[in-house]
Amino acid sequence: MARFLRPLLRGTTYTRLLHLWVPILIVSLWLFISPGTPYAPALALIPVGLIPAVRIGEGVQAQLLLTPGLEDAGISVAPSATWRDRGRTVLWLEARMALGWTTTFACVWLPIITYQLIEIARGRVPDDVWLLKEATPHGWYALLVPLPLIALYAVVVGLGSLATLLARKLLGPSRAEQLAALEERTEQLLERNRIARELHDSIGHALTVAVVQAGAARAAGDPEFTERALGAIEETGRAALEDLERVLGVLRESERPVSSRPTLVDADRLLESARASGAKVDAEVTGPLETVPGPVSREGYRILQEALTNVLRHAGSVPVRVRIGVADGTLDLEVRNPLTAAISGPGRGSGLRGIRERAALLGGRAHTGPDEGDWQVHAELPLG
Repeated sequence: MARFLRPLLRGTTYTRLLHLWVPILIVSLWLFISPGTPYAPALALIPVGLIPAVRIGEGVQAQLLLTPGLEDAGISVAPSATWRDRGRTVLWLEARMALGWTTTFACVWLPIITYQLIEIARGRVPDDVWLLKEATPHGWYALLVPLPLIALYAVVVGLGSLATLLARKLLGPSRAEQLAALEERTEQLLERNRIARELHDSIGHALTVAVVQAGAARAAGDPEFTERALGAIEETGRAALEDLERVLGVLRESERPVSSRPTLVDADRLLESARASGAKVDAEVTGPLETVPGPVSREGYRILQEALTNVLRHAGSVPVRVRIGVADGTLDLEVRNPLTAAISGPGRGSGLRGIRERAALLGGRAHTGPDEGDWQVHAELPLG
């Protein structure tokens, strides 16, 4: 019994009832003006529903009264973008009118019938309710008193649920809106993956440099070398903190532009960091790096960062050749170092996978692995 009566304790039941009553208030005003044409409001809803902005108002009302407090109600609050949306809005307005009439009729007459049944059970025959006009007064009619109230309960709860179902069907997102939402969700997932890769590259590079520098300083036993190592660790740590703060800023503010991310124009700080860690870096840059599009230049920077990090982590202080070239609509980036026993085969770590993923996302390609006695990271990224 308690479960049966539970809807009566929910605020949603009464907000839905209010939603069903609202159009009948307008109809009631019209009946004062022209009682002989009660069908006129229903006809007027056809051109009204074709107005694109009407869909916004209906969507807002439906969300507030039919699904209060529900974050994902499945009801659109955008204007009609196509004739199909306008047709669905017209159908919704007519359905809302019909449900409103039914609910109002039930809310008025079912309580009246309940009252009249009580009167008949007490011995008085009503003459203003056609359904009970021929009734013979008898106490047994008291047993029928709950039936209209149960019917009223069913109408209020049932039609409220039906109105919610129709609202989601007729006012729900159109195909274009669903596609836009899917694209937005895809962009969010791609952004999360990008942020995860950036954190891996930036923090991993900083920690690798710090570990290599600290180990070299302890093994060298030279105060001057130790001073340089500490300076390199400090500089790399500061850069990593800046990257971390920027990534956290992106997470806090989704609309923040990505233009502040480092690009290949800033590659010198990566090369100097690798040199300070003991690697003998031979760098060659050809072509105008400043003309490389932002997304390509930013991803190229991260590829270079990951490649140098892998050299320091797995090969240590070895000669490294870096070639960056811009020509024929392509950014060509290559990092080579002597192959050591520590990296005797193709890389399978998340960093090398990240390099290949970055290149693939830009429509390019990347190769990582042994090549003529060297370990090679070679990426080709299209500029357009």
